[in-house]
Amino acid sequence: MTKNIATLNPKENILIKGARLHNLKNIDVAIPRNKLVVITGLSGSGKSSLAFDTLFAEGQRRYVESLSSYARQFLGRLNKPKVDYIKGIAPAIAIEQKVNSTNPRSTVGTSTEIYDYLKLLFARIGKTYSPISGEEVKKQTVTDVLNYIKTLEINTKLLLLSPVHIPDERSVLQTLKILAQQGYSRIKYKDEVLRIEDISTEIEHDFYLVIDRVIVKDDEDFYNRLGDAIQTAFFEGKGECIIEAIKTGLQTTFNNKFELDGIQFLEPNTHLFSFNNPYGACPTCEGYGNVIGIDEDLVIPNTSLSIYEDAILPWKSDSFQDYKNNLINNAYTFDIPIHKPWFQLTEKQKQLIWNGNNTFEGLHSFFKHLEEKSYKIQYRVMLSRYRGKTKCTTCNGKRLREEANNIKIQDKNISELVDLPLNELIDFFKNLKLTVNDQNIAKRLLIEINNRLQFLNNVGLTYLTLNRTSNTLSGGESQRINLATSLGSSLVGSMYILDEPSIGLHPKDTERLIKVLKDLRDLGNTVIVVEHDEDIMKAADMIIDIGPEAGTFGGEIVAEGTFEEILKSDSLTAKYLNNELTIEVPKNRRKSKNIIEVIGAREHNLKNINVSFPLNSLTVVTGVSGSGKSTLVSKILYPAIQKQLSGFGEKVGQYTEIKGNISTIEHIEFINQNPIGRSSRSNPVTYIKAYDDIRTLFASEKLSKIRNYQAKHFSFNVEGGRCEVCKGEGEVTIEMQFMADVHLECETCKGKRFKKEVLEVKFHDKSINDILNCTIDDAILFFNNYEETKIAKKLQPLQDVGLGYVTLGQSSSTLSGGEAQRIKLASFLVKGTRQSKSLFIFDEPTTGLHFHDIKKLLKSFNALITNGHSIIVIEHNIELIKCADYIIDLGKEGGKLGGELIFQGTPEELIKCSESYTAPYLAEKLK
Repeated sequence: MTKNIATLNPKENILIKGARLHNLKNIDVAIPRNKLVVITGLSGSGKSSLAFDTLFAEGQRRYVESLSSYARQFLGRLNKPKVDYIKGIAPAIAIEQKVNSTNPRSTVGTSTEIYDYLKLLFARIGKTYSPISGEEVKKQTVTDVLNYIKTLEINTKLLLLSPVHIPDERSVLQTLKILAQQGYSRIKYKDEVLRIEDISTEIEHDFYLVIDRVIVKDDEDFYNRLGDAIQTAFFEGKGECIIEAIKTGLQTTFNNKFELDGIQFLEPNTHLFSFNNPYGACPTCEGYGNVIGIDEDLVIPNTSLSIYEDAILPWKSDSFQDYKNNLINNAYTFDIPIHKPWFQLTEKQKQLIWNGNNTFEGLHSFFKHLEEKSYKIQYRVMLSRYRGKTKCTTCNGKRLREEANNIKIQDKNISELVDLPLNELIDFFKNLKLTVNDQNIAKRLLIEINNRLQFLNNVGLTYLTLNRTSNTLSGGESQRINLATSLGSSLVGSMYILDEPSIGLHPKDTERLIKVLKDLRDLGNTVIVVEHDEDIMKAADMIIDIGPEAGTFGGEIVAEGTFEEILKSDSLTAKYLNNELTIEVPKNRRKSKNIIEVIGAREHNLKNINVSFPLNSLTVVTGVSGSGKSTLVSKILYPAIQKQLSGFGEKVGQYTEIKGNISTIEHIEFINQNPIGRSSRSNPVTYIKAYDDIRTLFASEKLSKIRNYQAKHFSFNVEGGRCEVCKGEGEVTIEMQFMADVHLECETCKGKRFKKEVLEVKFHDKSINDILNCTIDDAILFFNNYEETKIAKKLQPLQDVGLGYVTLGQSSSTLSGGEAQRIKLASFLVKGTRQSKSLFIFDEPTTGLHFHDIKKLLKSFNALITNGHSIIVIEHNIELIKCADYIIDLGKEGGKLGGELIFQGTPEELIKCSESYTAPYLAEKLK
């Protein structure tokens, strides 16, 4: 489907003529400016090639072209997208669904810039309070002294005095001589004013220097001259000056030091609140919030036990029973319940047990005692058992030095604010009462803070805290934080390109996301979204549907227009939207007698819940973002079973016990969206172990034998046949200062990865490079034609999970999270029935999937279950949820208000549950 774009106005449209990158078939596209445009189609149909590799790449290239000559020296080599021309393009901003930071210092607050504004706010209007008296610490200035003098009666006679500090190495007379040389003529000693020149004998050290004698006047010049004198008095008195009324002898002392209760306090400045700066960071953990120390979870591994039942593991042994008995015998005196489970104790009671007091020794003191004896091997072994990454004891995980927390705004310090969930933080700033002066200073900062918090609220992230580290966020959360940050910058006239922003969002929150996208459009931006979500398509001003299939069978525009116009077309998308094609609801739900039950799950926000997971069936865990799904499955269920099966595994979250038919599981796999390989040389064909067979095939060719090539010559991971300039990468990376690195095609091998002579070896007219550039679909046909069925069989599962469009040698770094996840799934399908009975856990496997691909995915799931395996899926996609045998719904909200078990049972039973947010959306699909 092509349109004559030459007749359209580039001021109203972004015009793309002849796009042919990857699998795009020379297409012409007109995208209306300042509209919300959705690009949809099957996975691999060419959506990302059009949106990111063509449109965004050109926007980025033109931006770099406008930069300095340093940046431009690489531009001759920066590849232009394969396109005849693009007109009407605006500055481009791409927001992709990647966890955007591995930096342990990066937090939600720093990546959204809210923390930068908070630092400024506390530095400008924060008040310092003494931790001893709770009084505000104030520093008196020249203005304060002048204001005091203005309150006195006209013609009052005053002395302006400074206390004299005499250095140890000088006598009083030497000091007086120096003061006289500086131009001072009088001192006050024992209630009388003496001329310095009249003093000839040693006097006591306790005297004042007379800076000036003053008669109060109502005159501007008088106060200007007096201001200079007061400044001098502060300097000579080392921060202290005294005003004395001559008639009454009454003294008033002023101090321009920032001190109270005998403590010198640090004055607020932005560096004091920065944990990325040595001045503000906690000296123990250096701003990370974590240190290697005694891990509380290892000391108290089972929090469902009470102190009496040996919750404190090191005190269980006979050698250290005395510590436990001492605590039990004295517990009644300070109200510690010894028969209550540990998790039910208050934070104050737990801290008391760790810190101890004068009647019993606490855990900190116990471990210090062990460290003092660490010259004995048994104590070193014991200490190593309880060491781990733990919250810094100095700053309690707050990251900042202690002094920063003395500075408060409305009784809250910055550490308390960053630990509040965003919905509570929004309320704090809404109800903030400031003085008129502070309000004027903070006005601009508060606008920025409130706007950015509101945007995070609008994209459904109210359960996060600003102190949450970026590397613990999911891909969808990261993307929505980037989206909120972009909204916060309030750019206009830009082109935003988003990659599936609905990932990780419950259908309830998608409505809020649509409002955010519309707000971004209404500011005057073009918003282009690569998306499969039906609700977002309905909200779009225009939809571009690319297809008809994926890979070499895609790359054409099959339909474009409004949602109603798309429905009239003949594309696969339209057929699913019209219900001509559907993802069938299973006629029978599998009922399993084999069940694993998690008792007392209480990690993070889980409220001590008991959950059943049936085996040999498809179980789906649902609930709004932040309701506790990932915590339950990936922090408790997976590591706990992994430890039972193999004896080792990740740290397990808090729970009481796991019971049920764990013995029927021989293996457990958690398949998340992390890349399949760290190296850019890793690719699908190496991951599923089919590349070994392809290399052996090429090594057995006649030319290979003549040249003595072995299988290793056809590998780009070892020296031999690979191009040594790019080390088999096919591209070289140029590091750009202050900008993203630029990847350029290797000029020696032209991106083919191998030496010229190795590429001369051919199997049925195809070199190793030609094979790696084949899509999975084409490769299966090719190898079946030449009876290499062993290779075709290994590739078949990749086609089954809907990845037929991916090329064999595509770098894993260019695969999306959903694609990486499906390649992992395919690698298990390759193993087939030979694999021991396994429990597979998937984290949002529908990421990046069209309805048609979800159908294929479900077929693969069913194949695994038929082979005797079990599947648990964390998911928001209603199309997959409706096909579940069993649903576990958590909620009701996210964060503190989540973590409750709302429902567990079949989809048909769930739709009757009025408490569930998932139920109404599921009822719609089960009609």
